[in-house]
Amino acid sequence: MRPHARLARGSEPVLGLIVLLQTLVLAVSGPATSPEYLPIRVAEAEGYFAGEGLAVTVRTTRAESGAAEALAQAQADLAATTLEAMLRFGLRAASQAPRIVFGLTAGPPVALIVGASHVNTLRSIDDLSALRVGVTTPGAPEHAWFGWLLARSGMSVAQVSVTSLGGRGVVSAIDSGEVHVALVPEPMASQLLDQGRAKLLADFRTPRAVVQTIGASTVNAAVFARADRRPPDRDLFALGRALKRAEQRIRSGEAAELAAKLPTQVVGSPEDFAARLAASRSLYLQDGVVSADQLQQTIAIIRAHTPLPQSVKIPLPEDMLQIKAPPAR
Repeated sequence: MRPHARLARGSEPVLGLIVLLQTLVLAVSGPATSPEYLPIRVAEAEGYFAGEGLAVTVRTTRAESGAAEALAQAQADLAATTLEAMLRFGLRAASQAPRIVFGLTAGPPVALIVGASHVNTLRSIDDLSALRVGVTTPGAPEHAWFGWLLARSGMSVAQVSVTSLGGRGVVSAIDSGEVHVALVPEPMASQLLDQGRAKLLADFRTPRAVVQTIGASTVNAAVFARADRRPPDRDLFALGRALKRAEQRIRSGEAAELAAKLPTQVVGSPEDFAARLAASRSLYLQDGVVSADQLQQTIAIIRAHTPLPQSVKIPLPEDMLQIKAPPAR
């Protein structure tokens, strides 16, 4: 990694004063509107990275796998993606084993909800056998969490009828009764529930909700580095401070103020952004901290859903957490 030198004010150096900003390339899973990675967008837009002495270049990839592969191929210094994507697509050799720099979410920001027309006959996960389940996209991270719930009730995904419908299609299918239940992402899940158009069956939208649903704490999205190309700890601590400031801004900021600084592709429509922001206020892990127990539990969920390739050698959870809490400033 090469530091990028920027002169202080003016075109001529003053007494040799130069501000050095450490340049880091951060690959971020798309789409740009994803609430899981909103702290990164806010930190960039609000200048929190630069305020910590970092020059962060954010590159959006089309999906979780793209960010993991960018890190594995040394096209990025850091990757913001899911743990599942990192284990499946980010491991090339033991020396490249991923290290969690900052935890973002405990679970995928979705809820498993029952359509209003089926609430009287479908009361728990145990009732799902042979029923129709709507999802937005095939292979999304939430499928592993859903598979874990089924397995805990003695079922498998093969015992339900899963249909991929897209974001708007899954909402229409819930309203019409075409599907019995659906894994609905935020902010659409909150809107359906708040409007009485559906009933909550299982919730992964916040760290507290994950514990109540799974019975344990987990980690879904995080910022990762490679073991053999890990940036200096001082830069990783600085990155963590910037992201914590961004999460605080998300919790307390007004939608219009934030939208005014964010890129249009991140905002989308102002109405949708306001709903996404409201749903994101309680989405993130406290201070970005992830424990070995959270990692162990999540790895078990991932393995139970779709076995990882035999060539994948998963590091010990404690080895993935070599980034310790930064010293007090």
